[in-house]
Amino acid sequence: MDRKSISCCFTGHRPEKLPWGTDERDPRCAALKEELACHLEGIYLAGCRHFLCGMARGCDLYFAEAVLALRQKYGDVTLEAAIPCDTQADGWRADERRRYEHLLAESDEVRFVAHRYTPGCMQRRNRYMVDASSVLLAVFNGTPGGTMQTILYAQRSALKVITVEI
Repeated sequence: MDRKSISCCFTGHRPEKLPWGTDERDPRCAALKEELACHLEGIYLAGCRHFLCGMARGCDLYFAEAVLALRQKYGDVTLEAAIPCDTQADGWRADERRRYEHLLAESDEVRFVAHRYTPGCMQRRNRYMVDASSVLLAVFNGTPGGTMQTILYAQRSALKVITVEI
C-alpha cells in the first residue's frame, strides 16, 4: 500500500476568519475541536494513518493537536508538519510560537517546502499536502482564500474531501 492512500491532509482558516477569533474558550471553538476529533477518528478507522498539517495559526494547530491526541489512542498515527518556509512563525505572538514549536517537536516529520518566504510558498505547501494525500479534511466558512483554493485543488485532484462548515 502506498503512503498517499493512507494519508490525510488538512486545510482551514486562521483566527482572523473564525467567528471567535483567538478565543479558544468560546463554545463554538470547543465544538469545532470536538468535531475535528470525531472526523479524524473516522478517517483513521477508514484506513488513514499519516496526517499532514501546514501548521498555520488557527485551525491548522487545532488539527495538529487532534492528530497528536489520536496518536495517543492509536500508536500507528503519524503527523507530518508541512511548513511553507522556515520563517512561518517569526511574526507570531510568543504564546503562539511556543505552541507551534511544541507541535513541531511532537511531529514525526517536518518538511520545509521553501527555505525563505516567497509569494506562492503557502500555495506550494498546500499543493504538496494535497499531492501526498488521498483525503482532505477542511474547515471552511465559504469565503475566498487559501482554504477555498486548497479545497478546489483537492477536488480537481480527486481526493475525498470532508468539509466542516463554520
